[in-house]
Amino acid sequence: MAHITINQYLQQVYEAIDNHEGSFCAELLSFKHPHVANPRLQLASPEEKCQQVLEVPYDEMVAAHLRCTYAVSNHDFVEAYKCQTLVVQSFLRAFQSHKEENWALPVMFAVTLDLRIFANNAEQQLLRKGKGKLGDMLEKAAEQLMGCFRVCASDNRAGIDDSKKWGMLFLINQLFKIYFKINKLHLCKPLIRAIDSSNLKDDYSMAQRVTYKYYVGRKAMFDSDYKPAEEYLSFSFQHCHRSSQRNKRMILIYLLPVKMLLGHMPNHQLLRKYDLMQFADVTKAVSEGNLLLLNEALAKHETFFIRCGIFLILEKLKIITYRNLFKKVYQLLKTHQLPLDAFLVALKMMQVEEVDIDEVQCILANLICEVRSHHTPFPLTMCFHLMFQTVVKHEAADELSSSLLGSHQGLHLSPAPETGRQQGQSIPPAVIIFLIYVSQNPLHPGTAPRNIFPYYLGCILFCHIFNILNKSFCCCCTPCTTFLFIKEVWKINDFIVHVKI
Repeated sequence: MAHITINQYLQQVYEAIDNHEGSFCAELLSFKHPHVANPRLQLASPEEKCQQVLEVPYDEMVAAHLRCTYAVSNHDFVEAYKCQTLVVQSFLRAFQSHKEENWALPVMFAVTLDLRIFANNAEQQLLRKGKGKLGDMLEKAAEQLMGCFRVCASDNRAGIDDSKKWGMLFLINQLFKIYFKINKLHLCKPLIRAIDSSNLKDDYSMAQRVTYKYYVGRKAMFDSDYKPAEEYLSFSFQHCHRSSQRNKRMILIYLLPVKMLLGHMPNHQLLRKYDLMQFADVTKAVSEGNLLLLNEALAKHETFFIRCGIFLILEKLKIITYRNLFKKVYQLLKTHQLPLDAFLVALKMMQVEEVDIDEVQCILANLICEVRSHHTPFPLTMCFHLMFQTVVKHEAADELSSSLLGSHQGLHLSPAPETGRQQGQSIPPAVIIFLIYVSQNPLHPGTAPRNIFPYYLGCILFCHIFNILNKSFCCCCTPCTTFLFIKEVWKINDFIVHVKI
């Protein structure tokens, strides 16, 4: 094949098309095949010879392919990209004319893959010369791929075996690679919906499904949907071919941060096996609640984490590190009434700069807001008790907390007229203690209370209970913005409170 003549090559292409031999035809048009290194096929103007053997539009497709081999031999990837674009456009015209048959899918896979690769190479070549714009070539390549995708997705008349829809997932994976490269992840959403609604989503090849799950998992991770991200990335890792160590390592780079955020720490054996010891100190720091070691590990491997796009994700591990650090304080003191000074001392031991008691209160409030299932040292009952200890007299705390935790009695509020709300509106009883505190310590416009911690806790508890008992009402934000929301909408200081006993 490396020494055949142009006529022999064109005859092989003609026979492959005529016999509907998609796989062989794909090889003859792929840059992974050795024929591209044949000097006899590297022609600057092969149009006349192609027209003598092949029909329209196959003659244009093959001629563009041969010109592309010529451009690659001269290391002109910009010209190679333009020629490959013509290959895809010519193929698409032929592909659309194929009614109720999909034998050409392997050809589509070959030419679209080469298009993406040449677009990337051409862009890099232009940038080295100080020309072009980052992502411009790849965006244009994505438009060509979307044209192929629309043809595949709209094939509704053919039977399942002859459907062009079998090519959808490959094209989506190529588009994912482009969108992640140019940082336009929002364009992935319609593609994900297309696969979710497809009845073939579980029947594609395992290789394509592994690639698809890998990118969807990464997108879920960047969207902070860690449970789905863990599911998708775990599927990719478990079903990736055992000999593909490089691909398994790529999957783990994103799976490990997701697992750690969900409380599952990797062992050293796994990290050594896949050469990911950059995560070793991070894992140790989070497990031990060692905030100092975590900061040092992130700084040491900052370049690697930024290049992989996971640095900000790993920054979120600090909240878990705070949790584990404060849990040690809780275990040392062995009491449910914890002085805030103890947490302050722990943070100063970790060399946290410029930390004061107010910042400790904010960290604790946000930790309580997280309420991280059985892993948290701040379960919901402790949230109640800590809030009551702060807001009301000590001797009343136990009675109030047990009363509110054991019943769902109604609390009726009469809102201020300007709020436009109906009279006698009922809300869950857990907010009563917050309202009592606010009524005793009104927050006037332009001022702030001496100790904002009870306000934080009240807002957290307010939204948490509302989310449990009335799903449609509240979307819990950060404690401070939640309080501003409550203050503005509910006009708390203007309420007349009636408690039903």
